[in-house]
Amino acid sequence: MMHLSIWTLCSGSAVQTLATEPVAESTSAIANLSIIQSMVLGIVQGLTEFLPISSTAHIKVVPVALGWGDPGVAFTAFIQLGSILSILWYFWGDLSQVVMGTLRAIRTSNYDSTDFRIGLGILVGTVPIVIGGLVLKVLVPNFDESPLRSMAAIAFASIVMSLLLAWAEYQGKRKRTYEDLGTRDGMLMGLAQTLALMPGVSRSGSTLTAGLLMGMHRPAAARFSFLLGIPAITLAGVVGLKDLVDVGFEGTSIAALIAGFITATISSYLAIAWLLSFLKKHSTWVFVWYRLGFGVIILGSIWMGLIDNR
Repeated sequence: MMHLSIWTLCSGSAVQTLATEPVAESTSAIANLSIIQSMVLGIVQGLTEFLPISSTAHIKVVPVALGWGDPGVAFTAFIQLGSILSILWYFWGDLSQVVMGTLRAIRTSNYDSTDFRIGLGILVGTVPIVIGGLVLKVLVPNFDESPLRSMAAIAFASIVMSLLLAWAEYQGKRKRTYEDLGTRDGMLMGLAQTLALMPGVSRSGSTLTAGLLMGMHRPAAARFSFLLGIPAITLAGVVGLKDLVDVGFEGTSIAALIAGFITATISSYLAIAWLLSFLKKHSTWVFVWYRLGFGVIILGSIWMGLIDNR
């Protein structure tokens, strides 16, 4: 849900998704969800947040396929906290090492240390997506109602990104390790991360593609991609708490909310661990074909009138 998260961070608008029963038409109040529905939405959120397949696309498409409505921005913000918790949990050791190593490098003027280069790369790589979100807010003030969020736009974005990932997989030299990365890599991957402001692109997909094109090993590109995304995802989650304060928790049971949060946390953690392990021995072609098929199916469904292009 990177596009939604950063849009919230940069514009202060509510995160909006399409998921749950038709009983809730409001995009602010929490819908009356069952525990099972909350768990399903939590799993969709968790798995697609960190795999290079676009959570924004799936959060919009899956509920349409199931005939559900909108769960409300507060519910979405609540389960997204599970994904934030999982990435902080998984990478806490890496974050601690980078922060402490960066401070140590500053004290000793050892600016060529790996931790300092990674830390500075994360810092400068976060700037483009924040600026991009602000610019998008000015240029497209009603972004949530924009054609850029239509089903067709999501489908085309998925297809284009599948082709770019295929190109990166084919052209990438895969010689550079995590220890070789630095500020330039952070800036370039940060620019790629900005593409995730468009629904259907995928934050992890765009940064992983950029990393491969810059000659990184797949696991190194994925690891740096996750670390790069932590500041933006976390800050967006903090801003998302405002939605919870504004609308409260009326409309669904606490048990359902907790169920969605737990499944989002667990599935997010498992998705991170699985992807890092998978990329040690396998290529990204499975995601290339999945995204290509996903986009084609959406376009075909629109053409046959099975779903609305909105």
